[in-house]
Amino acid sequence: MRKKREQVQIKTEEQLEKMRTSCRMLGELHAKLRDFLRVGLSTWEIDEYGEHLIREMGAVPNFKNYQGYPASICISVNDEVVHGIPSKEKILEDGDIVSLDCGLVYDGYHSDAARTWGVGKLHPNAEQLIARTRESFYAGVRHAVAGGHLFDISNAIADYLQPFGYGIVRDLTGHGIGTKLHEAPVIPNYRMPMLQKGILLEAGMTLAVEPMVNLGTWRVYWEDDGWTVRTQDGAPSAHYENTIAIRPDGLPEILTLMPDEPNELENDR
Repeated sequence: MRKKREQVQIKTEEQLEKMRTSCRMLGELHAKLRDFLRVGLSTWEIDEYGEHLIREMGAVPNFKNYQGYPASICISVNDEVVHGIPSKEKILEDGDIVSLDCGLVYDGYHSDAARTWGVGKLHPNAEQLIARTRESFYAGVRHAVAGGHLFDISNAIADYLQPFGYGIVRDLTGHGIGTKLHEAPVIPNYRMPMLQKGILLEAGMTLAVEPMVNLGTWRVYWEDDGWTVRTQDGAPSAHYENTIAIRPDGLPEILTLMPDEPNELENDR
């Protein structure tokens, strides 16, 4: 029997307003986490601080205990792509790149976003990787418009990154989001076959678009802890994610930007 494909949820304006609130809180959280990072800090301390902030807002960390994940903030350092588990033994050093992936649930609605930051003085290649991963997100979401197709987003991300020779992670993808942390559809970050377009995008869809990009190979492996994903060649990785909403006309609304973070789509409106 063929498995029935999960239907993509279309949010009403009332539901979108609840998502805006949850996502705005997450953007504020990411800004505080960014300002907290420093050499000598343990990833456990970052997680403790992040969970404290989430609960202080009156929200709940949606990553904690999700399918058994033991922390509130996924903290991945250097060649760790995603899902790094915070530890008192893992201390940030000068030149590290740190990906913070987290979310919260407030009033029944989830938010999800990731940022990669440098600690101390970065190698220029790492700086470029972080900046270009962010730019690939914008290249993709410029195609997140009602009447377009899902894989327009995927292909635009891949086409932006391809000239740099980076490895685009294929084993992990973006996703829909709303009353559940992970909803349909699955959103690849790599180029899809020519005849595959993906679903038609509609106003009211809310998506977590999240390119994960490696300085070397796209291939990854899972650590024995069952969570931490690393690059196979030990090269560093960067991650940039926002929750977005498809609007009736024009470009999408990016819901999880930090308060002081520029929105590059404003230049296109």
